[in-house]
Amino acid sequence: MKIAVVTDSTSYLSAEEVERYHIHVVPIPVIIDGRSYDEDVDITTSEFYERLRNSKSFPSTSQPPLGEMINLYDHLAEEGYDAVISIHLASTISGFVNQLKALAPTIENIKVIPYDSQITVKLMGYLAIEASRMAAKGADPDEIIARLDDLRATIGEYFVVDDLQNLVRGGRLSNASGFIGSVLRIKPLLTFDDETHEIVAFEKVRSRKKALARVEDLFVEAQAKVDYPLRALVIDANDPDGGQMWANKIATQYPEIPVERSYFGPVIGTHLGEKALALAWLKDFDRA
Repeated sequence: MKIAVVTDSTSYLSAEEVERYHIHVVPIPVIIDGRSYDEDVDITTSEFYERLRNSKSFPSTSQPPLGEMINLYDHLAEEGYDAVISIHLASTISGFVNQLKALAPTIENIKVIPYDSQITVKLMGYLAIEASRMAAKGADPDEIIARLDDLRATIGEYFVVDDLQNLVRGGRLSNASGFIGSVLRIKPLLTFDDETHEIVAFEKVRSRKKALARVEDLFVEAQAKVDYPLRALVIDANDPDGGQMWANKIATQYPEIPVERSYFGPVIGTHLGEKALALAWLKDFDRA
């Protein structure tokens, strides 16, 4: 069986990774001052943050047209694919994957398997990479989905944001009321709830330095609870220097854990705001 892998632009895969693993990426639209831009197609990450600082209205995001998805799936069928595993950002952030689940039974020329990553960013990109690698080795869809479920269950992440206004305005924070109106220099820690998979405010910490230290403590706790190797990921929202300094520190503290770098592009940056930082991890799929 020939299996294609599709994901969306919030996976923030590099062009080299997309080409190497033959992953098809669907751009998510971001809307600034009434104009729609396809992420990483019509607007770069640096351009987005520049426009975010100068925009007249709060930016928003949209969903790719279903007609474009139908065309993509038809194209994959014409290329000889029998099935497509379509991996997308959490249904608690966007209704896109649920729309694809409703669409899938109507596609007759290829088997479409929408998959809710229950996350986003490069963590979702890792799932797409592993799915593609398994497909190349001849795994069937059930085997790939089982592996994705296994990896997804090992994901942990904490976000340090300057404030919650972007998430509150966008309606993406489920427990915002207890964290709004904080005094200056309070840094909220966010995470995805393990049961609801919604973005929730986890703690309030005074100062960015202490917030990052608290996330490091949580990472130590996570390591103690698992019996498999981890890989870590430091993500920044237009703060590459801050992100790299944090990644270097973590890599020095835990030399046995691969530490990679990534970024919050326009769509996720719309919700988190500029200067957000995150530490995330999952089972190292190269070693376990």
